[in-house]
Amino acid sequence: HFKKEWDYLLVKSGDELNLGNRTIKFVQTPMVHWPDSMVSYIPEEKLLLPNDAFGQHIASPERFDDELGWNIVHESAANYYANIVLPYGDQVKKALETINQLPIDMIAPSHGIIWRANIPKIIDAYTRWANHETECKALIVYDTMWGSTKEIATALASGLEAVGIPVITRSLQTSHMSEIMSDVLVSKGILVGSSTLNNGMLSSVAGFLNYLKGLRPQKRLGFAFGSYGWGGQGAKNVQEVLKSMGWELPAEPINIQYVPDPAELDFVRETGMKIGRIIKG
Repeated sequence: HFKKEWDYLLVKSGDELNLGNRTIKFVQTPMVHWPDSMVSYIPEEKLLLPNDAFGQHIASPERFDDELGWNIVHESAANYYANIVLPYGDQVKKALETINQLPIDMIAPSHGIIWRANIPKIIDAYTRWANHETECKALIVYDTMWGSTKEIATALASGLEAVGIPVITRSLQTSHMSEIMSDVLVSKGILVGSSTLNNGMLSSVAGFLNYLKGLRPQKRLGFAFGSYGWGGQGAKNVQEVLKSMGWELPAEPINIQYVPDPAELDFVRETGMKIGRIIKG
């Protein structure tokens, strides 16, 4: 990075560095989330120094997970994983194979709170996230110009809830895409809606989908919806992106011209119920 010659000691997986009273053992974990990522382990303390793994973007006067509480630290760890580590699930699984063989009393990541009380729970969470395991719930993400796409989103949510599917609805006007990724991490169904503008989807939806595609969540059900005055390319463009991600698309997009009438909203609700039954399996 600095393009200078430094007096480095190069280490690789299996190497050890004796510090006298303590020993550092090294395990390379490439792409979690950097090519040169490495886990360090101090057996005398049963202390794991995992670099970016198990980290959170959180700052508090508390230093340990039991001081701040599992719910808060887990939420932050999930957001960190969803926005940074998610594309590297296969590499995470390899790292976990090594970590699970070590006796660990404490995990001190490069970012955030130190784990000591909830180590089995965060390792279990990482295992689920790395395998792209989701919960039986749906996430609806949309933006709207004059409210028609919002009406469709509301009707879809009603249909999903009618068959027992919990729904998280996020407007891109009020929710940042990095916050939404925490919902993507745990949701089986991802429904994305956009009005049509200038022969395409809204820029907010395009930005979200570009960000989502780069993070590569897998094993999801996708659905596109939208509204338009003429043209109607917005929902079609959303569908194309979802298809390119390799997701299952259980229904044709809903694309309604002008303000949806009661009959159209009934159809939207029925479609939500259909998608909900598929999510249930």
